[in-house]
Formats: sequence, structure tokens, C-alpha cells
Amino acid sequence: MVVIDGGALTREQVVAVVRGHAPVEVGDSALAEVTKTRAHVERLAEAVTPTYGVSTGFGALATRHIPLDRRAALQRSLIRSHAAGAGDPVEAEVVRGLMLLRLRTLATGRTGVRPEVVEALCGLLNAGITPIVHEYGSLGCSGDLAPLSAVALALMGEGEVTVDGAVHPAKDALYEAGIAPLELAEKEGLALINGTDGMLGMLVLALADLHRLLDIADLTAAMSVEALLGTDRVFAPELQALRPHPGQAHSAARMTALLHGSAIMDSHRGPHCNRVQDAYSLRCAPQVHGAARDTVAYVETVADRELAAAIDNPVVLPDGRVESNGNFHGAPVAYPLDFLAIPAADVAGMAERRTDRMLDANRSHGLPPFLADDPGVDSGHMIAQYTQAAIVSEMKRLAVPASVDSIPSSAMQEDHVSMGWSAARKLRKSIDGLTTVLAIELLTAARALDLRAPLTPAPATAKAVAALRRSVPGPGPDRHLAPDIAAAEALIRSGDLP
Repeated sequence: MVVIDGGALTREQVVAVVRGHAPVEVGDSALAEVTKTRAHVERLAEAVTPTYGVSTGFGALATRHIPLDRRAALQRSLIRSHAAGAGDPVEAEVVRGLMLLRLRTLATGRTGVRPEVVEALCGLLNAGITPIVHEYGSLGCSGDLAPLSAVALALMGEGEVTVDGAVHPAKDALYEAGIAPLELAEKEGLALINGTDGMLGMLVLALADLHRLLDIADLTAAMSVEALLGTDRVFAPELQALRPHPGQAHSAARMTALLHGSAIMDSHRGPHCNRVQDAYSLRCAPQVHGAARDTVAYVETVADRELAAAIDNPVVLPDGRVESNGNFHGAPVAYPLDFLAIPAADVAGMAERRTDRMLDANRSHGLPPFLADDPGVDSGHMIAQYTQAAIVSEMKRLAVPASVDSIPSSAMQEDHVSMGWSAARKLRKSIDGLTTVLAIELLTAARALDLRAPLTPAPATAKAVAALRRSVPGPGPDRHLAPDIAAAEALIRSGDLP
């Protein structure tokens, strides 16, 4: 159970709810603060003087005073008109992250919604009802407007949702779950859609994925060093200490541990070993992987700050004042999302270079061309490396930042936007690409280690080879590699590797 008490959520709690479907509960103290804040909004709603977001229009129409009998229609119209996304539906986990993080902000009491709104959104999450949110519609400023509007539309009993992967009308799914459709009151439409929750949710999920993938990159790099008869002396702690970046030291220590006890490595140690100048893709793996780790560590600080934020416009302060602000701008999240795409592409590019080296008989120190059973008859892993190269090329394009772009909107009221949602969407593609690239290196390095027999690999890398072989029997002249790559990807995602 994850309790929403109005305070910060941890990244681990977000992943537990979004991917693990942990149940959510709104704490009594949070509901009390929501109730207290709502009283301020209702007082302002009855006042003669207009208050933005409570008794006026929105955005470029902020100066129009809305009469009392038209305000419910205003809220409905706001959500219906803003639920204007297009493109394919985004992943269910992205929508669940969007919902959870908007719920957390609503529970702070700074948005002015009624407790019924908080409880309805909590109920939607716990019932496994996922509104259909489309790929395009957010500029990452004034909130992830179209995506969040799709969620708000479902709370009103309109639009479509999925339950266990099947599409249903929202009103039917709410009825089955015992959730009453909401009729939104003053301020509630804005409060439901004016947040950067979609891009933040995708950032948190990306961080969880990259933690796992950077560990896998250390593993596949170590396997490649071993298979290519490289040296592990360059990973020594005294050498890493000369350049004291924590991520570099961590990756070097992991690679040293993974290679410990390798008969393959021992076979070419000693004073006569000339392997002191390995290619950069082998020798500099801790430097690149470590820089990626340090980037992730920085981005985690940004995510943690955002997970403690209450983002809405206007906001209701504890003393009852309703104030406009610019906290909905996505730049603080958009930049880190773009930042992460750079090391993801670089780590993938280095892995592809190691794979290519294992397939080239001129550089692989005794391995057969393309690791084929019968070179010429069998192409081995040749085209798997092509697949890596195609993905790495795409990842380089995806590393071009979205946040440097801005297309003005809302009659120039929103004249600078963050494009943070776009940055998040392309980062998810990059993470998928990195997973596939590492899966191909894992397959290739495992094949190369098999070909070094009777010399045996390190216990840790042997364990990785054994885990892979349980789902991938091993290449042969008539074997289809695509299912093997998919199986290696699944193994990477499972977390069952050293």
C-alpha cells in the first residue's frame, strides 16, 4: 500500500504503483487539507470580484468573468475541448504514472479540488482503469494538457478506457468499479490538467530502466573484454582513483568483479602479455558507463525535487490566497529527459563497436568470422550487428534535444513551451533501443565465450551465459536470430543477470 499523504513520493513508490500495481490510499491528513483548501475556493467562487481559474475563463480567455450558472458547463467544456490528443495510445504504465502524480499533487491541498475528486482518481488507479491517452497533444507547458484531459474525461464518465487490456466506454468501467462519474465544480478542471505529471512519470520510469541497463552494460562489456582476450588491468582501483568520478569507479569495480576467476583472462596474463592498449570500446568502458551513471545520479535529484512539488495554476496557498504562477513550465524536467538520451546513445554506440570487433576475424584474436559455425555457409551474427548499427543510428537522432524547440500557442499567451512530453517520448524509444543493443552484445559475447573452450570464463560471466542458454539454446547455421534477440531482451528486463 502506498499512502498519499500530501508529501513527497519516492521513485520506488512510483514504480511500485505504476508497474507493480501496488494499491494506493489517500491519508486522512491529506483529505483534511484538501477539505480546508476547498473552503477557500468556494468562498472566492461566491465573491463579486472575479478570481482566475475559479470564476473566469482560462489562458487567453482569462479576463472573461463566468456567471455562476455557467461554471459547471465551463469545467465540462474545458476538459472536452482539451482532450484533443491524436496518434497511437501511449503505454498503460505511462498513463498510470500520469494519474498517480496528478493524484499526489491534488492531495497536497494546493489545488482547491473537493475530496471527491481526489478519491475518484484514487479509485480509478486501484480499479486498474486506464484512460486512453494519445501520443500527441502536450507541449510540456501549462501542463501535459491533452494527456491529463483524457484522464479527467474518464473521471467524468466520458471517453474510452482500458481494463485488463480491453477497451470499454469510461461510463461502463466506472459503473462496474462502483465509481460515480464526477461533475466538476469551480477550479477542478484546471486542477486536473495543469501539471507536468506525464513527463515526470516517464522520467521516473526511465531512471529505473537505466539503473538496470547500465548494470547490464557493465556485464556485456566485461564479457566482451574476456571474449576478445583483453586486459582487466586498466580497471584497477588505483587507476580509477586518479580521476575520482563515482560512476566510473563503480563501473570499473563491477567489471573487475565480473572478470574475477576467469581462466580465459588468466591464459594471457604475465610479463609477456602485450594487451595493454585495448581498443577504446574495451579500455574506456568504465569511463563511458560511469559518466552515464553520474548523469543518472544528477537527474535523480531533479526527479526527487519534482516528486515533492505541487504544480498547478493558479494555486491555493495555505493562507487562502489564490495566486497565478509559472511552475507548470516543463523545462526543469525536459532538460534532464533530453540529457539522458545522450548517454543512452553513447553507451549503445560503444556496445555496438565491441560487437563488431568480436565478429571481425582480423581483430577478434582467433574467433571465426562472424562467430559462424561454417563461415560462408553460415553468416553467424553478421546481421545482428547490422540491427545494432541501425538502432544506434536512430538513437543518435533521438539524442537531439526536444527542449530547444518551442512553438508558441494559445494566441501567444503560451509563447514559450518546454516540449518536455516529446523529450520523454523519445527517451522511451532510446531505452528500448539500448535494451536491444545490449541484448545483441550479450548474445554475441556469450557465443564468443563458448568458442574459447576449453578455456572457461569467469564464474559471473559463466552465470550470465547459463542464464541466456536457458532461453536461447545457442546459434547454429539454421537458427533464426530474431527470437534469440527477443529472448535476450526479456532476460535483461527480468533482472536475472549478474
